[in-house]
Amino acid sequence: MTTVEVLYRYATPPTEQVVLALARARDVYGIRHLTLDSTARTLRVEFDATRLNTATVTKLVTMTGLQITEELPLIAPPAPASAAS
Repeated sequence: MTTVEVLYRYATPPTEQVVLALARARDVYGIRHLTLDSTARTLRVEFDATRLNTATVTKLVTMTGLQITEELPLIAPPAPASAAS
């Protein structure tokens, strides 16, 4: 098994219906874990890459009704180098 994570930012807070649909999405073979962060408005999905790919996971999440605005990098970009004086 190869575990992969993808991080999405969503536009509006999920409704009860969307949360229930996300809970059902956890039953899909290959989805390992879903984490909603309401403060950062992100959804982190851990999945088995031998069973699913990012495109399939993205489609699965959008089918729940969650409005994804972007896929975020899991590693923050390096800070810009400061200019020498």
